[in-house]
Amino acid sequence: MFLMEPQLPAASEATIVPTATATIVPAATGEAAFGPPPRSWRKRAGGAVAGGGAVVAKFATFLKGAVLLLPKLKLLTTAGTALISVAAYSLFWGWQFAAGFVLLIFVHEMGHVIALKREGIKASTPMFIPFLGAAIFSRSLGDNALAEARVGLAGPLLGSLGAGVVALVGALTGSDFLLALAYVGFFVNLFNLLPVLPLDGGRAMAAMAPWMWFVGFAALIPLAILIHGSFILLLILVFGGREVWRRWQLRKTRSLEQAAYYRVAPRHRVLVGAVYVGLIVALAIGMWQTHILVSAGHSFRVL
Repeated sequence: MFLMEPQLPAASEATIVPTATATIVPAATGEAAFGPPPRSWRKRAGGAVAGGGAVVAKFATFLKGAVLLLPKLKLLTTAGTALISVAAYSLFWGWQFAAGFVLLIFVHEMGHVIALKREGIKASTPMFIPFLGAAIFSRSLGDNALAEARVGLAGPLLGSLGAGVVALVGALTGSDFLLALAYVGFFVNLFNLLPVLPLDGGRAMAAMAPWMWFVGFAALIPLAILIHGSFILLLILVFGGREVWRRWQLRKTRSLEQAAYYRVAPRHRVLVGAVYVGLIVALAIGMWQTHILVSAGHSFRVL
């Protein structure tokens, strides 16, 4: 991170107007005997112009610095929000586990970024949101539902591979720390496969069976009631519900644009379904293999 010091305008960028010197003259001259004579409108106008010029020069200096900073803004956004997230998670897990967790989220989000670039869509770098994960921004998710599904599944796919690498290293080294980190990574990717918007599973359903959005949304309601105070589930219910309703209303228009967007060949539908189900199975097995029971300071691995 860089600290930018505020720049002041140079002497050549602003004109300093000296104040008029008060002169007391004899009263016989007929001039004012108390204080300096009032400044003429020309001098007042000149002072205003000089002050305005100084303000403009200072703004120009700031604007120049901002323009030079633009190429680094994405990196600063990613790095800055990542550090904030690490600090937030450290309050509960310690900084080592928090850093590993944020790194696994980054790997997941980069799967989306890579997939968007393959679709020819410019995407932002990940922006981390403490206790909510991370987000990327793009103008669209593809030209059709199949492209949307590819982008959606790319995150859990790469994220699962990242968690799998951590699990493998943890198993080879006998590190319960890495196994626990891998377990959380598997869980996060599995959670994202819930078939409801705006989660990745909901993106896959756009190509498989859009009606599954309602099934996923209905399943979240008792889950949100069961897990009291889950802010993430409440957000998904609110924003996901609005998004599902909006997209379903658009589908009901039966316009040519909507028909073209959701037109997916049967073989592609089967392929998306195979990847979706395969990820769920693989992640469930990964969680089972890395699950560690902790009791009274002792860990017990599930074999």
